[in-house]
This record gives sequence, C-alpha cells and structure tokens, in this order.
Amino acid sequence: MNDSAVEPSNNLLIVDDDEVFCHVLAKALNKRNFTVQVAHNLAQAIRLAQATRPEYAVVDLRIGHESGLNVIKTLVNINPNIHIVVLTGFASISTAVESIKLGATHYLTKPAEVDEIIQAFKQHQGNVDINVENKPMSAKRMEWEHLQKVLSDHDGNISAAARAMGMHRRTLQRKLQKKPVKF
Repeated sequence: MNDSAVEPSNNLLIVDDDEVFCHVLAKALNKRNFTVQVAHNLAQAIRLAQATRPEYAVVDLRIGHESGLNVIKTLVNINPNIHIVVLTGFASISTAVESIKLGATHYLTKPAEVDEIIQAFKQHQGNVDINVENKPMSAKRMEWEHLQKVLSDHDGNISAAARAMGMHRRTLQRKLQKKPVKF
C-alpha cells in the first residue's frame, strides 16, 4: 500500500468551485482511503464542515467571487486540529502568509499532485532547506503582489481595494483575473 495512505475514518473536505477538478481530486483521495466531501461555495463548505467535522481540508483560494481565506478560520473554529492545504492558481506572498496565519497547514500552487497534497498535510514545521531566490521580483510580479496585499487588507472586497488604489473596479478585476507572473 502507498505510504501516504491514511485510516478510512479520515474525513476530508474539498472546497473549490471547479467541479471537474473536485471530482478528479475526490476520486484520487478516495483511493487513498480518505472519506471525501465536496463543497463548491463557502456556505456549502461551512454546512458540510459543521456536519462532518473534517480532519483535513483542501481549500481553493478563489471560489467564484469569494475568497477561500474566509473559510479557513471557520474550519479551524469547527475543528482546531484540522489540517488545511490551500491550493491556488493565483499564488501571492500576502495570501500565503494570511492562509498560514489563519490556520492553514500548507499552501500549494496548482497544479499539484495528489501525493504532494497528502505530504503537505503532514508538514507541521517549516523547511529550512527550501531554495531562496537569488534575484529580486520583476516589476510585474511586484504589482501582482501589491494588488493581492491591498485586496487582502480589504477582506477580498474588490470595490474597496480599487477605491484605496484609486483605480476603477473593473480595471482591478481584469488585473486580478490574469495569472500571476513569474518571479
């Protein structure tokens, strides 16, 4: 059996609005002996979490127009021992920091392999051997990070963040819909 297998009683909640991704991930995690529940929005995630008290969760950072950061604290309140992996295609330093501060165990960028997600549940301490970048961020990446920070400071409210930066809400939305640029 795979060394990443867990006991069949381990409840896991996937919170992601991508139904195909959820189906594929749930199937793979079921094969690894997780009991999987899936939520496609925050309200559904909270209802399922209250009913099942999951021990593990995979939370997408962007769930439709909602922020996955909002569900992390609720999941921790429901089960303080929960192991949460935030999974996102829109990674930024500010959302990684906030995810961990709110109680996530780990933060991974999409695409991530199932075994990588399972290993992330087991990583309870930082890794001192992680590679440190030798060059500074590009100007485009710095802009992306700034936008994410201001958005985080305004609790994910795009209109409030746009006002704070003196830009039109739709301009900010367009910038946020782009994938983050490489460092």
